[in-house]
Amino acid sequence: TTDGSGIGTFTSSITGLHIETTYYVRAYATNSIGISYGNQVSFSTKLPVLTITNISIIGSQTATCGANITDIGGSAITSKGVCWSKSPNPTTALSTKTSNGTGSGIFNSSITGLNAETTYYVRAYATNIVGTAYGNEVSFTTHKTVTDIDGNVYQTIKIGTQTWMAENLKTTRYRNGTAIPNVIDNTAWGALTTGAWCDYNNLAVNGIKYGHLYNWYAVVDSRNISPEGWHVPTDNEWTTLENYLIANGGNWDGTTTGNKIGKSLAANTEWNSSTITGVIGNNLTNNNNFCFTALPGGAHSSNEAFSSIGNAGFWWSSTEYTSTRALNRFLSYDNVKLIWSNYYKYDGYSVRCIRD
Repeated sequence: TTDGSGIGTFTSSITGLHIETTYYVRAYATNSIGISYGNQVSFSTKLPVLTITNISIIGSQTATCGANITDIGGSAITSKGVCWSKSPNPTTALSTKTSNGTGSGIFNSSITGLNAETTYYVRAYATNIVGTAYGNEVSFTTHKTVTDIDGNVYQTIKIGTQTWMAENLKTTRYRNGTAIPNVIDNTAWGALTTGAWCDYNNLAVNGIKYGHLYNWYAVVDSRNISPEGWHVPTDNEWTTLENYLIANGGNWDGTTTGNKIGKSLAANTEWNSSTITGVIGNNLTNNNNFCFTALPGGAHSSNEAFSSIGNAGFWWSSTEYTSTRALNRFLSYDNVKLIWSNYYKYDGYSVRCIRD
């Protein structure tokens, strides 16, 4: 290169190089006496090396892809992510892609906006000053949606060995077509020993957004509240989900203590904000990295009526605790745990179904 005259720092642009080639370079300076050379350094015009390690979470509209950059190549990684399409050999120019920052090592990408029951092809990519490299191509097929007897269609998500609904239940009938009573009177609700449902504050708009609230008697009714091929999870099945999250990075901040797995399940929106560090509230990011999309639908009980919408979500299990209580799980906007608890069977909580 020719970079003018004078002393001090200067920068040269070296062009016309070949990829995957090692070059040796020295700076030079000329005066009236002659030419002097600086120390010799070498560099290689290499692309990054990377692979897709797994497609760990597949739903009807989402998937999670793990990748690993094992060699940055000739210079620092300036961008990375995954790209996908319905045709083989996706690229960053022609396909949908994620952007996962810079640097090397393992990273995970959330693939969203997919169609149910569709095959996709995905490759990880990494870019350095030399260019963009792609990893191995893998394919996956999104899951089916599930439809209840009322015609409500639910997205699904596979987490480990389990396939869950990614939405709260909204049915008003049991599987055999029998209507589940809609009980709106608070006193009558608290006296029930048979199945019933309601919407938070008896407003249909809340049922549309958060799903209906059901008492435990509806959950275990022999006529089945779940769609064909699905059921309300047992306490042990909730525990299986928790253990999988702990073992597979479900702690949203990377810890391994298991006390923050709730944040990995919570939807990115609808949760009230919290000023407490490390909580679920939507003032923080990186919720829902397992695409469970838990919503704070609140609860209904006879002594407190409706409470906690925006602040907490409650989900029944089908497991009895005592003659008057049953087991459940809940998340709160001011606590990052998925909490085990037991409440009265007449309480009204959300329901998530799991595939048989």
